[in-house]
Amino acid sequence: MKTVSAADANRQFSALLRRVAQGEQIVITSRGKPVATIAPLAPEADAARESARARLLARLNAQPASGALREWTRDELYD
Repeated sequence: MKTVSAADANRQFSALLRRVAQGEQIVITSRGKPVATIAPLAPEADAARESARARLLARLNAQPASGALREWTRDELYD
C-alpha cells in the first residue's frame, strides 16, 4: 500500500488512478496523518450498482411520461 501526501496526490492524480485501476490501494495523508484511502471498487459493489440501475430503468420505462397531461401552454405559464 502506497502512502502519498495530499499535495502529491493532487499533482499525480491520473497516475494514482491508473495504479488503483491495477488493484493497488493508496493512502492519502495530510500533515503526516492518513485522511483517505483510494481503493479499487469491489466487484460485488459494481454488480450491485448494475442491478440497481437495471431495476431503476425498468421502473422508469413502465411509468407513463410525466407532463403528458398538461393543460397549459408555455405562453400561459409565462403570462
